[in-house]
Amino acid sequence: MIVAGFGFRAGATLAALRDALTRAGGPDGVTHLATLAAKAQGLEPLGQVLGLPVLGLPPESLRDQPTLTRSTRVEALFGTGSVAEASALAAAGAGSTLRGPRVRSADGTATAAIAWAETSIGNPFTSGKRE
Repeated sequence: MIVAGFGFRAGATLAALRDALTRAGGPDGVTHLATLAAKAQGLEPLGQVLGLPVLGLPPESLRDQPTLTRSTRVEALFGTGSVAEASALAAAGAGSTLRGPRVRSADGTATAAIAWAETSIGNPFTSGKRE
């Protein structure tokens, strides 16, 4: 399972969400999109365009996820450093790994990060090498 997690402001456009995903390295191989349940409806247009399911996560599932980046505002609200990174990790499941830190869309309204659950295929982001 490869999940693209998102954090975004109200009013973030489909173009901004897609730009954030592209900058994060997707959508090739991504199997699911994820964000906070309260914002999932805003991610649905991207899910429809890409033909991918959108997972709406409860805020408590993001708490204490080991993110690579830190926003003090996000940490105070959700107990984690990045909504995008924590959403990707929580949705991908136990033992999942981030591809890298979250990235912002050019207009700054959306962030995205990609995580995968380790399986028998190994790391899907290396050139066929198993980790």
